[in-house]
Amino acid sequence: MVLVTFAVVLLRYLFNTGWIAMQESITYMHALVFMLGAAYTLRHDGHVRVDIFYQKFSPRTRAWVDLLGTLLLLLPVTLFIAWVSWEYVSTAWALKEGSRETGGLPGVYLLKTAIPLMA
Repeated sequence: MVLVTFAVVLLRYLFNTGWIAMQESITYMHALVFMLGAAYTLRHDGHVRVDIFYQKFSPRTRAWVDLLGTLLLLLPVTLFIAWVSWEYVSTAWALKEGSRETGGLPGVYLLKTAIPLMA
């Protein structure tokens, strides 16, 4: 992603030209990195939390807090994102949606598929 961004900047400021598909790919790469990073951080218990009370809990109480947080917060939000994005993605697939910009990415519908898959 950094190399693509660097290439876009070089094209813009040194050669006074642009490549719209590269610029759009940076946006989608950033979104994918964010989604994968959020999953990785959750897996390795690295998300920020208020540890004032949590650190004093026993391991069993921590497990209950984690379970309730997952069931009452994470799972409903994940299901909501998947449900809301389903029509958005299915419409993109039905239209074989490409970029709105001339010279943009041709298969945007494939990239939008990541939304419900990574929710």
